[in-house]
Formats: sequence, structure tokens, C-alpha cells
Amino acid sequence: MIIDLPNTRTREISAKIDELHEERGESATGRVLTLLIRTDDAELENSLEVANAASREHPCRVIAIVPNTHATIASGAVSAEGEDGTDGEGSSAKTANESNLDAQVRFGADAGAGEVIVLRPRNGLVDHLDTLVIPLLVPDAPVVAWWPTNPPSNPSKDLLGAMASSRITDAMRSSNPEATIERLRRNWSAQDVDLSWTRLTVWRAMLASMVDQPPHIPIVHARVTAPNDFLPADLLRAWLRLKLNVPVDFEVDENAAAVTGVYLTRQDGGVLSLERPHEDQSIISVPGQTPQPISVPVRTLEDCLTEELRRMDPDEVYADVINKGWDLISH
Repeated sequence: MIIDLPNTRTREISAKIDELHEERGESATGRVLTLLIRTDDAELENSLEVANAASREHPCRVIAIVPNTHATIASGAVSAEGEDGTDGEGSSAKTANESNLDAQVRFGADAGAGEVIVLRPRNGLVDHLDTLVIPLLVPDAPVVAWWPTNPPSNPSKDLLGAMASSRITDAMRSSNPEATIERLRRNWSAQDVDLSWTRLTVWRAMLASMVDQPPHIPIVHARVTAPNDFLPADLLRAWLRLKLNVPVDFEVDENAAAVTGVYLTRQDGGVLSLERPHEDQSIISVPGQTPQPISVPVRTLEDCLTEELRRMDPDEVYADVINKGWDLISH
């Protein structure tokens, strides 16, 4: 069910949601969080599809904000809504039927295990996204902010990010991953995490398990193979360098779309390796043992978002990697 609400106000959106909940005999109190998505038209539907899939494990209210930065105020207009986009009295510069906000409410099959609100503010309202969103938050539930592509330079100071208890970025999908991760590093705060790091969860878990197995012979060198300019590979190298305190080389795999191998050389010359020659299967090789195939598909965006919604506390390992390990590798 998709309901369009042109020239609307936040109280009208809230009333429509309450009406739909009443019709369906349900309540918003079952929502475990509010997920704020700051995106654009090109990325909107893909982001909502991912969020809806993640909401099946984490029932939530999704609020997608898609500012219209090209709108202009009609000359001589008068508005019945305040500059903050909620329900203030009018301004002599706007019309009575111009609210500066179009919205859409999605329920049922179009909204996963929750409801979706799409907000399209324009004119002066794009500068007041926090006051626009606050009346629509699920009461007493944590707020998570997610930027699917290009994040603000300082998410904690962003209008939406400042109200969130967890802030999720994805520098790998930004227009300039290297520049984006550098800005995020400079302005990092404990509630921040990037999905470029989350894509490595399975690799890190398997590598840690391999190193923990006897005999505990020291690792003296590491090598990572991946596509060139692949941000998760840089984060993986930084993690290995920080945790093992050994040189970590990088080898370009021109035919790859993700990390394809990690090779850990022991002091005795033996090599522990984790290779993924195919997208859905990896091979663990340990000296003296038969290579073991395991299923390790490339993680989807849905997998990564679901994981971060599951873990709301700060990621201390990511903090160490982004603040310490990153400076230990050459880029």
C-alpha cells in the first residue's frame, strides 16, 4: 500500500499512520528503532528495498529524506506551515496551500516489517530536517541514521546524525571512497561505523579462527589480494597490520570484485591462506592439512545493514582500525 500526501504536514502524516495502524489492528510500539535514510531520488528505491529486507529481522519505522534542492518559493506566496515544516503559522512569503513538504506513506508488502515514510522537503525546509523528522520518530526507540552513498563530512554534526545513537555510512559506495573515508576518519566519533568495514566481518572471523589454532607459530608476513582501489581491502590490511604487527602487502587481482585472498606466512615458512576463487566458495589452507572448502558468499548490502542494526553499541575494533591501523599502511 502506497499513499501519496502532497503539500502535507507532519501532523497529517502522523494521523495517516495512526489511521493505518488502527485499520490493521496493530501498533507502532512493536518497532525496535527508527531508521533515518538520507538519500536522493536515484538511490531511494534501492535503499528502501534494502531497509525493508533488514526490517524483517529488526521491525522498524523507516523515514527516508529526499530533499528537493531545486525548488523555489513562489513569489508573493503565503504558507500555512512554519519554516520548520511542522505546523507553525504562515509566512508572508508562501502560499496557504504550499507546505514545502510532499510525503509518501508505505505499508504492508511495500514496507517490510514496519512502515516507510518518504519525505520530500523543499525550499527553506531542507535546512530544518531535524525538526521535520522529530515528530515522526517512534517514541522511546533508538534512532539510526544511514547514508547509503555520499555521507556528510561529519556525521555526528549533521542535523540527522546528531539525533542518532548509531550512524552508518558507506564510503565504498560514495563518489570518491578514498576522500570520503579520510573525511570520516578526521571526524570520527564512537557511534560511527562504515559498511566497508562490515563487509569484512566473515573474513575477519575466519582469519582470527585460523590464527588461534595450534601450533601457535608467530606470523611474520601477510598479503591481501583484491581489486585495485577497493576500500574494504585497505581496511582489512589495516586490521591485519594492527593486530599482527607485521608487514602487510597488497596484490591487485584485476578480475576480482571483492577480496579474493589473504595469505599469512609463519615463522617456519608455512602459509595459512583463505582464498575465495569464486563468489560463493572459499578455501582454507593450513600446512599439513587437506584444504577445506567453505561457503562464503560476497556479503550483500542487506547483510551488512542487518548486522549493524543488530549491533547498536560502538564497534571498538573498527575504532582502533580507523584511528590507528589506517596510518600503519601505505595507500
